[in-house]
Amino acid sequence: MRALRGRPPTFWMGVVVALVSLVVPVALNDSQLTVYVFIGLSVIVVAGLSLLMGFAGQISLGQAAFYAIGAYTAALLTRALGVPPLVSLAAATAFTAGVAVVVGLPLLRLRGHYLAFATLAFQLIVLSVIGEARGLTGGDTGMPGIPTLSIGPLAIQGQYRAFVYAYVTWVLVVGVLLFNRNLVRSRPGRGLRALATSEAGALAAGVPVARYKLQVFALSAAYAGLAGGVYAFFVSYIAPGSFPVLLSIQFLIMATVGGLGSVWGSAVGAVVVYLLVQVLQSVGTGPGLPPQLPAILSYAVYGLVLVLVMTFLPQGLVPALQARVAARRQVSALEAQARGQLD
Repeated sequence: MRALRGRPPTFWMGVVVALVSLVVPVALNDSQLTVYVFIGLSVIVVAGLSLLMGFAGQISLGQAAFYAIGAYTAALLTRALGVPPLVSLAAATAFTAGVAVVVGLPLLRLRGHYLAFATLAFQLIVLSVIGEARGLTGGDTGMPGIPTLSIGPLAIQGQYRAFVYAYVTWVLVVGVLLFNRNLVRSRPGRGLRALATSEAGALAAGVPVARYKLQVFALSAAYAGLAGGVYAFFVSYIAPGSFPVLLSIQFLIMATVGGLGSVWGSAVGAVVVYLLVQVLQSVGTGPGLPPQLPAILSYAVYGLVLVLVMTFLPQGLVPALQARVAARRQVSALEAQARGQLD
């Protein structure tokens, strides 16, 4: 009991997230389960982006490109070559990380808005290549008929398909978040924290800054590739329009709202922003409204949310909550100490 009482708030937050993710699918219908799966996939992508921006200090506007690479790799391996879905998913994750290493070697020499524009250009190039490779990817028409996930003869299909995918996705979410938590607490994680504080200081302390930046960039891409593979198997159809630039901006907003560098902030930010997007889509698709209104509302609200968060919660929701809890504990400790001196 004493060991449990000494646990930090982030531990209990993780326990709550794990329990809720296991219980929630039971109470949802198929359409709600689909949203739940998409939220989980967003958490996986944002978990990598939060590490990249919060620790390596690299701004990426191209995470949807890695999401697309993972989706198309998994789909092509399974659909065209007959590779088992689980093997395809692992291969898609590894291939996406490899692409990130190749792309990151020149791109990570850039800084600030130059890097942001470079990653944005990378996404536009990826979408253009996918659209032009009609014989391989189906071009702008897309790729239908992607098989579902399966283990041998056991395939995720039938009446409980969305239900099973919800558990598969959130098991991956918990695994990714726990991996990030252990990574941050490891020796490389201490180097990353030093890098987040001061790149010059990290270099002076002997931290291999360039290598760590490239590794975090590849890890964030691998997470996106993993999520993209699950997405392809779940929806059974992908097209370039499934991975717009707006999706990369959405991932960026999720990471910022939750808290850059916060392990659990990626989950909080993804949930908050994705549900906000669903509300905007419901409002923008009403009768008599122009079809482009949802996209316009999304851009406007994303900008407003980013300004509000940067103004009032510059560290994000989770770090702000942690700071408030720590301040309350400190005040309580001081009050207890004062009462002890009076007694």
